[in-house]
Amino acid sequence: MIYVFHLLDKPGSLELRTQLRPLHKAYLAEVADRIAFAGPLTSEDGKAMLGSLLAIDFPNREAALQWQAQEPFTQGGVYGSASVLPFVNLWPQKAGFPE
Repeated sequence: MIYVFHLLDKPGSLELRTQLRPLHKAYLAEVADRIAFAGPLTSEDGKAMLGSLLAIDFPNREAALQWQAQEPFTQGGVYGSASVLPFVNLWPQKAGFPE
C-alpha cells in the first residue's frame, strides 16, 4: 500500500532543514525503488521550502510510521506537523509530461 506523508516544517527551520538534507536524501535513497513521488512543498513562488510530500509503498501502516520515525528531518525536529495516510494511485504518472 502506498502511504502519503504530508509533512509541514516548523517556522524558522530552514537552517536545520538545509543541514539535515544530505541525511534526508540518503534515507530516501534506501527506499528509492518504492517511491511513487517525493519532493518539497514550497511557497507560491517556489523559493521557500515549507515541508515535504512523499508517497512511498510500505507493507502496512506500522512500517510506514516506523520509517517516518527514523527519518532525519523527523528526528532532527524540522517538521511541526505530520500526517500519514494510505493512498490509492488511480492515475499513475507517465515517464514524462506531454509536449
